[in-house]
Amino acid sequence: MRFSMIKKALTVTLTQLRHLIALAEFGSFNQAATNQCLTQPALSRSVRALEDELGQALFDRIGRRTELTPFGQQVLIRARQMISDADDLLGASQDISAGRTGRVRIGMGSGPGAILASPMLQHMTQHHPRLHFEITRGNTELLIIALRERSLDMAVIDARSLEPADDLRVVPLAQLRGAFMCRANHPLSGKRHVTIAQIRQFAVASSPLSHELGRELVECYGPHAHPDSLVSLRCDELGNLVDVARASDAILLSVRAAAMDLDEIDIEPPLGMPAKYGLVTLAKRSQTSLMPMVQQLITSLFANSAGSR
Repeated sequence: MRFSMIKKALTVTLTQLRHLIALAEFGSFNQAATNQCLTQPALSRSVRALEDELGQALFDRIGRRTELTPFGQQVLIRARQMISDADDLLGASQDISAGRTGRVRIGMGSGPGAILASPMLQHMTQHHPRLHFEITRGNTELLIIALRERSLDMAVIDARSLEPADDLRVVPLAQLRGAFMCRANHPLSGKRHVTIAQIRQFAVASSPLSHELGRELVECYGPHAHPDSLVSLRCDELGNLVDVARASDAILLSVRAAAMDLDEIDIEPPLGMPAKYGLVTLAKRSQTSLMPMVQQLITSLFANSAGSR
């Protein structure tokens, strides 16, 4: 009995799982078959054979559309994990045989992206030209979704914006202090003991702020400092906001290291809320052998940016 169960489990192939994933993504046998370079009858037979092996329906056929059953949704999660693991194994083998060093896919929040992206790309070009290195920029929520879907290997974000979860591993990287900043010759540049009321006379630009930081702003400067009231220009791409502050009277609220060419405003009381950056990975996923090198590089770049302020 035990032997027959093991034998049956082994008849579920990676090819069948790829067909399952394709059909779930396209919702159409015709489109999924085209994507998999199959005829529609061949794809139908593959999916039917997988359903027979598992003993339950994976899809509900609704006209020309197909939708995952509740059981199918659970199988899809495991299928993606199995295919990801298989692709990682195949990729490692191909990298060795072709003389490549591997692949790293890293997501970055607005602050880390502004500080790390360019120097990391330059470092990889100079020191690891055969490394396949990809950077994705986005907000914390989207990056964590991509991490869980295994389209990212790791993410660098402000840990204060991350909801605790047992499937995530967070390694602290750096704490960088925040500041209100403006261009040279701005009306507030060089002034002493600027108040939040004076700040509010100008457009304030910021990437999305965590709830924790919002509470700290209110506690430090009063209810008018709540991000919903204070911030009038908001964008996930911090670099765009830096450009706006350089060319206008807008005031940038961000980590100081993201815009060292801007003047820091001497606000009273001083802004004492550091960004707490962390490296996030999936807790149960085996990490690439390149992880220590990437983590060391990120830590070094953060240290350099903090030291240059």
